[in-house]
Amino acid sequence: MPPLIDERTRLLFVGINPGLRSAEVAAPFAHRSNRFWKALHAAGILDRVIDAYDGVAPADREHVLARGVGVSTLVQRATRAADELAPEELVAGVDGLRRLVAAHDLAVVAMLGIGAYRTGFGRRKARQGVQEETLGGAELRVLPNPSGLNAGSTLADLATAFREAAVAAGIIESGGGTP
Repeated sequence: MPPLIDERTRLLFVGINPGLRSAEVAAPFAHRSNRFWKALHAAGILDRVIDAYDGVAPADREHVLARGVGVSTLVQRATRAADELAPEELVAGVDGLRRLVAAHDLAVVAMLGIGAYRTGFGRRKARQGVQEETLGGAELRVLPNPSGLNAGSTLADLATAFREAAVAAGIIESGGGTP
């Protein structure tokens, strides 16, 4: 599944890996239980909820990219749940992510999932939020995982974290409007 990114991308959301439905339709966060697209809308980043269950329609793809948002994954291998990945896969995925980020002028990279970040980047004591390190010159944030399997964060929690990342990337103002 290729990343959803272009020269307009200022904020890159990085999921752990594609779920089975996402791999089947070649669309990020395609499973209906995933709250990613709902959180982008609730955060004021997108003006509508994208329905990726059957893939991302060209008009929706353009809407996401035009807003300065990109989407990728740390690991390309699809699984039912991220805990099926070996630690070595997460570590190896960081190299690919570094290459992707280096090829774009990003303001913020938002890794979705603290466990994958800790393992992949070798930061066992990391906490969610802005990290001390940058990635290719971009601010690096670790945000909650929007998977329906992650009951630890509500949609409101996700929307708040996503909004803060979007404000930091300069794609929305703190009040929610476009700059």
